[in-house]
Amino acid sequence: MTGRIIEKMAAEANNPLLPATADLIWSSVVFAILLVVFWRMVLPSFKKNLDARTEAIEGRLAEAEKAQAAAAAQTANIEADQAAARKERAEILDAARAEAGVVAAEIQEQARLNAERLLEKAKKQIEADTQAAIITLRSEVGALAIDLASAVVKQNLKDDKSAATIVDGFLADLEKDSKN
Repeated sequence: MTGRIIEKMAAEANNPLLPATADLIWSSVVFAILLVVFWRMVLPSFKKNLDARTEAIEGRLAEAEKAQAAAAAQTANIEADQAAARKERAEILDAARAEAGVVAAEIQEQARLNAERLLEKAKKQIEADTQAAIITLRSEVGALAIDLASAVVKQNLKDDKSAATIVDGFLADLEKDSKN
């Protein structure tokens, strides 16, 4: 049995796929040294760089979130300003409409008063013209009466027939004068 174990070990020692035991030990020692060096020197700087990148990315994300919040706040302010401007515009329009109504009423009242004043002035002018016409007519009638009286005096009015002829002639002369 021991012979078989030795043969088995000898067969294993000659296996070309397995390295020699000394090579395995030295490779393990070198691997352990490299692992310790990597673990102590390379990995911390790698972690430091990775942490720095993570912090930079988180800082940028925080700045982006702050900028987004500021933009949202500014958008809200702009929307509030727009709403206030719309409200103010509506108030101004309502006030202007109300003022326009008042001004229109004042203009209508002023136009009515002007029309009444012009109507009163026209009535007074008509009365004055009527009075002037009456005065002129009276003076003309007076002149005509004087003319008629002088014509009557010139003729002898012994009978009514000659008086009627004189009056008819005088009226005919008046009609001719008025047509000319």
